[in-house]
Amino acid sequence: MANILLVTDAWHPQTNGVVTTLSNLVDQARQNNDKIIVVHPGTFRIKFPMPTYKEIMLAFPMPWTVRKHLKKELYDHIHIATPEGPIGISFARTCRRLNIPFSTSLHTLFPEFVKKRFPFISLDFGWKWMLNRYKDTTHIMTTSDSMVEFLKRKGFTQELVAWTRGVDRSIFFPDPDREKFKREGTKVLVCVSRVSHEKGLDDFCELKIPNTEKILVGDGPYLKTLKKKYPDVYFVGKKTGNDLARYYQVADVFVFPSKADTFGVVQIEALACGTPVAAYPVIGPKDIIKQGINGYMENNLTLAINQALHLDRHTVYKSSLKWSWEEAYKQFRLVLLPAK
Repeated sequence: MANILLVTDAWHPQTNGVVTTLSNLVDQARQNNDKIIVVHPGTFRIKFPMPTYKEIMLAFPMPWTVRKHLKKELYDHIHIATPEGPIGISFARTCRRLNIPFSTSLHTLFPEFVKKRFPFISLDFGWKWMLNRYKDTTHIMTTSDSMVEFLKRKGFTQELVAWTRGVDRSIFFPDPDREKFKREGTKVLVCVSRVSHEKGLDDFCELKIPNTEKILVGDGPYLKTLKKKYPDVYFVGKKTGNDLARYYQVADVFVFPSKADTFGVVQIEALACGTPVAAYPVIGPKDIIKQGINGYMENNLTLAINQALHLDRHTVYKSSLKWSWEEAYKQFRLVLLPAK
């Protein structure tokens, strides 16, 4: 049995791929009889919501608070999932000062995300800042082989490990009766996403394909703007569990318009429901979509969707079976460093 400390700035009630990954990591640790303690924004007494994005809580722990957490138990391993966040930065800095080794993960194209919100900040500056944030770790777990190669080109010299993702098959599975939930003669296009500026959601909402209806599932700071701009789109808000699965199951095509994600767990959730994916040929989709088998990647989303409509849903479902949280946890355990 291992005693693991997991440090993250991304945690519930946030809804995104990072939180989904870390939540399943915790579940798998407990199923494997490992003890895992999560330090997250809710751990700290002083915290506040991010301006314009109240779902994201921010906490800025003081050095003595971090030392207290590190000395509270004799941890076998320390993993800092978000070394670019204020909690992650505090723990990485303190671990360095105490000479405690730790592993990290890189889930997000953070410089690209920041540039979308603040265009005056250059990507070169952003990636230099990221290199500095990760300099004290020897192992970085990231989302795919494509991301490993991307980070090497950005100058990361640490041990880079592609870390798989999974899907909860008790929730996400094909529904043979899916047609009864649809309007006859209409194809359903679904996008599930955090509704924020960097997700490319205008590209989804602008689609004009005859005899289709567009459903956007999710919440976020860009939702009000999208509702005003696109009255023909059904905005159904945040959904979880079986309610979320229903939208994947009913969809004829799952549309993934983001060019900023490093993976996109929502894609494999859709595949597990037998729904093909239409996306751009970028990092994330490139590691999930098998062209002409479980989806299509095109620079023209309309073309990708029209092609994906003809794919066999059983073949799509079978392509999802390689993704499991059990395998993701095995990979995570292999990377963990002794915290001593």
